[in-house]
Amino acid sequence: MENRNGQENESESSFTVQKLTPIERLGISPVLFAFLSLIAVFVLYQIVGGIITLIAFGFQPTAKNIFGYRIATGIGQLLFILIPTLILARLVSFRPGEYLRISLPDVRTVIVPLVGIFSLQQMLQVYLIFQEKIPLPEQLQSWMQKFKDIFDQLYKILVGSNSVPELFWVIVVIALIPAVSEEFLFRGLIQRSFEKTVTPLRSAIVTGIIFGAYHMNPFSFVPLAVIGIYLGFLTMRTGSVWVSVVAHFFNNLLACVALYLKIDDDYVVLGKSGEMTAGVLLLTFWIFGIIFLLSMIYFLKITKPAVPSSAPGDAHLT
Repeated sequence: MENRNGQENESESSFTVQKLTPIERLGISPVLFAFLSLIAVFVLYQIVGGIITLIAFGFQPTAKNIFGYRIATGIGQLLFILIPTLILARLVSFRPGEYLRISLPDVRTVIVPLVGIFSLQQMLQVYLIFQEKIPLPEQLQSWMQKFKDIFDQLYKILVGSNSVPELFWVIVVIALIPAVSEEFLFRGLIQRSFEKTVTPLRSAIVTGIIFGAYHMNPFSFVPLAVIGIYLGFLTMRTGSVWVSVVAHFFNNLLACVALYLKIDDDYVVLGKSGEMTAGVLLLTFWIFGIIFLLSMIYFLKITKPAVPSSAPGDAHLT
């Protein structure tokens, strides 16, 4: 009798171990799942959401339709990025919350990266000044400048505000909602999926590069990719996506407040970068580089590498 019970328990245990997620049953590899997820979200947000926005509010945001454009941006982020991410997490793991790393972090690990993201912003602003000085063929330079002007104009219309109530509205729609939606997608779902086949650090780097490309702004690709890699490192180190959400939000918040205060795009703490000499720009870069390095050292001191999950459906996590 005891032997039979033992066999039944062993059979039940074997069934539990062999239980597969829907994605595993389909034989889809983690890397393929990550790219399929990116394609699905891209189609939903950029194409479906974009078409709906164009039909509802026109081709270009203006002072008359900007409220509608911002509404469409916020709702689009929630409907076509965040919700699909949550659904996809349930398909790839029996513990989607654990997979997305939504555990609450230590307060210190949230505050220190704010110093890091601010100093990184200053360094990347200096980089952009030097990037614009790269010599290009005159025709290509003219073509790129036209596209850059279009990007800058759209950015200022969407993110700019003229009153405190409008500023708060912009912060919610342009800073908060994208921070949550994009971090759950990139640092939660995509980075976690890559971690099944490569090391966590490589996963953070690859995801950061994809993050930079995903915004489809060639002029800001390098800064976006660098910020994406940093956000990925924060999540990897703390084991909580909320650390990168807060840092991402803070990065967006600074941009919203800067436009509200009519601060020029090329402004850094030491002045207007476009009017600085190369020596002063390099000095600015190194000062904030040291600040960033110190913040990283302290961040490493107060954190420990997160232990990968071994939850069902996460068997291949490294």
